[in-house]
Amino acid sequence: MSEPLWRTGRWSDEHVELFVGNLLRWGVIIAAAVTVVGGALFLSLHGGRIADYHVFHGQPDALKSVSNVVANALRFQPEAVIQLGLLLLIATPIARVALSLLAFVKQHDRTYIVVTAIVLGLLLYSLTGAGA
Repeated sequence: MSEPLWRTGRWSDEHVELFVGNLLRWGVIIAAAVTVVGGALFLSLHGGRIADYHVFHGQPDALKSVSNVVANALRFQPEAVIQLGLLLLIATPIARVALSLLAFVKQHDRTYIVVTAIVLGLLLYSLTGAGA
């Protein structure tokens, strides 16, 4: 294996693959852990409640924006903690594409810079709901 990235400052393909692999692995682990904690909180508070499927209850306004989800998750509101875990799971592959773009910029690989920038742009465009 070559020298570590922090020592050489060069972004070799091996460094990028290792870093991206760790990013994906830890992103999914953290997202799953947050979701499990939220599920446990939810069950501890509402586990004995009988579900009422006759009336549809939409998503509360407190869970419709990222800032509200984070604020309510910090207050340990179970639904917000679960939602935060799902947001982290969605953010993981987006962070992977952003990291890849950074790596291609450091490697001066113009073709992959353009392709990855387009992919990242499309991902962000679709998530903001700009096309809806």
